[in-house]
Amino acid sequence: KKAQNCREIFNKSLPTFFNDIETKFNDLNEQIIQIRKENEFNETNLNYLRNQLIEITEELNNPSSISAKQNSQRLINDISIILSKKSKFKKWKQNAITVAGENERGQELNQLNGPEGVFIDKNKNVFIADYLNHRIIRWKHNAKEGKIIAGGNRQRNLMNQLTHPTDVIVDQQNHSIIIADRGNRRVIRWLNQNQQILIQNISCWGLAMDKHGFLYVCDLEKNEVQRWKMGEYNNEGIVVAGGNGRGNQLNQLDYPTFIFVDEDQSIYVSDTDNNRVMKWRKYAKEGTLVAGGNDYGRNLNQLYHPQGVVVDDLGQIYVAEWGNDRVVRWCEGKQEGEIVVGGSGRGNQLNQLNHPSSLSFDDEGNLCVADSGNDRIQKFEIIL
Repeated sequence: KKAQNCREIFNKSLPTFFNDIETKFNDLNEQIIQIRKENEFNETNLNYLRNQLIEITEELNNPSSISAKQNSQRLINDISIILSKKSKFKKWKQNAITVAGENERGQELNQLNGPEGVFIDKNKNVFIADYLNHRIIRWKHNAKEGKIIAGGNRQRNLMNQLTHPTDVIVDQQNHSIIIADRGNRRVIRWLNQNQQILIQNISCWGLAMDKHGFLYVCDLEKNEVQRWKMGEYNNEGIVVAGGNGRGNQLNQLDYPTFIFVDEDQSIYVSDTDNNRVMKWRKYAKEGTLVAGGNDYGRNLNQLYHPQGVVVDDLGQIYVAEWGNDRVVRWCEGKQEGEIVVGGSGRGNQLNQLNHPSSLSFDDEGNLCVADSGNDRIQKFEIIL
């Protein structure tokens, strides 16, 4: 019976494995076609394509997603299936724990005021773009109050001041923080109380950094996402999504806010005023609709003012719906999403959200949400 169960699990897993391989080959083929059209067969692109092909080939020859082992227990050999990735159907406790800002709106160290971006590092430090307090604040794990690490000394445009910061990320290479200082139209780096303006005169909102250290910035006015190479901020950014005017066509965006960049340098954009999430593959000239796009509303095939977006290692897309007070999960190719947390009406109970603006996962898979309208950061613990 155990062998039969094992065989069934293997048989169910194999089609998924081969479908994943086929999808990766198709994506690689699309990129080759695009590079050929643009006549961009330079050394960098060729190395990238070669490495992608090597990775896919290795995965095909040595599938790590399925393995078997023999367990000795009470003289019975149990065969167990080990999946290298956790179940696709992750769930979280519906009652959250408030990890920052449980003392109503304010500017004290234990308070927040309209938090926007949230970022969690490997040490479970929570970095918050405290929008209406014009500061970046860090809350250590289980701390009762935060510490101001940038801004917080009146809203102005001096180097050590911020005005309406919308997002913050941590550069793991040098542990500096990079801030979208929206009110001052700049992206600025803080390292040990030293400031450096990276990008000026940009209507910035969301930030992301890929594994190669490239910085991605949403530009609300130009309705595009720009990519910048570290150390070359004096140059113009490269448009990698949108940039074709405001609109709802596949090559356009309308008020892009938050972004996520995956391992393949595909960019997921919360196309907020189009009520959709778009995926732009590397070198693509237009995006692919991966969530929403059916006008705004509360149905599961709709989004309403999406903001924060995160994609897990299985390609599942998590979206903070500012207008629907919930976080939803979409799978690429599906026609509708599912509610992950929230969705119990707008409110301040532990199972409710009020205009969630962004989200982030910690290393354990717990989901943290910037509950902007309630001036708090909520942690929804994963159910193992």
